[in-house]
Amino acid sequence: MIFFLLFLVLGQVGVAIMTVMIVHNCWYLYLPYLTWLYFDWWTPETGGRKSNLIRNWTFWRHLKDYFPIHLIKTHDLDPSHNYIFASHPHGIVTAGSMGNFCVNRSDFQKLFPGLNLYFHSNSCLFLFPLLREYVLSLGLVSVSKKSLSYLLSEEGRGNVSVVIIGGAKESLDAHPGTFMLYLRQRKGFVKLALTHGAYLVPVFSFGENDLYKQIHNPKGSWLRNVQDRLQRSMTFALPVIYGRGIFQQSFGILPHRKPIHTVVGRPIPVQQTLHPTQEQIDELHQTYMEELRKLFEEHKGKYGVAEHETLTLQ
Repeated sequence: MIFFLLFLVLGQVGVAIMTVMIVHNCWYLYLPYLTWLYFDWWTPETGGRKSNLIRNWTFWRHLKDYFPIHLIKTHDLDPSHNYIFASHPHGIVTAGSMGNFCVNRSDFQKLFPGLNLYFHSNSCLFLFPLLREYVLSLGLVSVSKKSLSYLLSEEGRGNVSVVIIGGAKESLDAHPGTFMLYLRQRKGFVKLALTHGAYLVPVFSFGENDLYKQIHNPKGSWLRNVQDRLQRSMTFALPVIYGRGIFQQSFGILPHRKPIHTVVGRPIPVQQTLHPTQEQIDELHQTYMEELRKLFEEHKGKYGVAEHETLTLQ
């Protein structure tokens, strides 16, 4: 959802600015940028281009404190390995993952020294002029296979690829107090882990689904059918949500102030297998799901989840 908002606002602004420059023949502005774009086109696929100036904005500290957002470490991570942080759930705005792994206002570098974070996002964001420069400066890179392979193939670099496994589709089931994840058929990240020998790390953000309320949209309803069609055609999901206002908490566009605890689980060692079989992929995928369930069960009581609640994996 947050990526859709970026597309809706900054993406359209960027297109509008470029259109105005072309219509008014401001070639001295748009030609240098288009030339730059031509040579820089594959940057989102080759590690991106972070800007600490943008990632250190004071705004991000205020955002972290608003909910607040916390990062919890359970195990040490050796920087001589590369990792895939498989993050759950997507939620509406992925606040936990972005607040902890996308900007420099979390305790990540203190808790996990020597690791380099790369946040993988929808490739459509990099198609729009000016918007792509902003998201690249935040450290976002494409979620494509090429992008992940580029980072995970750099041995001994301590690269961490953060991937929201459930994707935009999962946001349509992000209701407060629910824990439905789209995971059973998502095995691409497991295959890449095997191909490059990257360790798998389950990550769960408790409280992520509590930031917004969503209009009831059960599967089979007319609203859900429309949302599913739009998601398949645009790659973005459009949940109908409401949060709180500035001076009242019953209705508005701001997210509710609910604490988010992002727990980084135990790394699953992965032996590099250049051409993994389907059996090997399925076996590691099953191991990953079991580790994710253990992480959820071990920590749910600490962060306000009732004892009878369990993960629902689809």
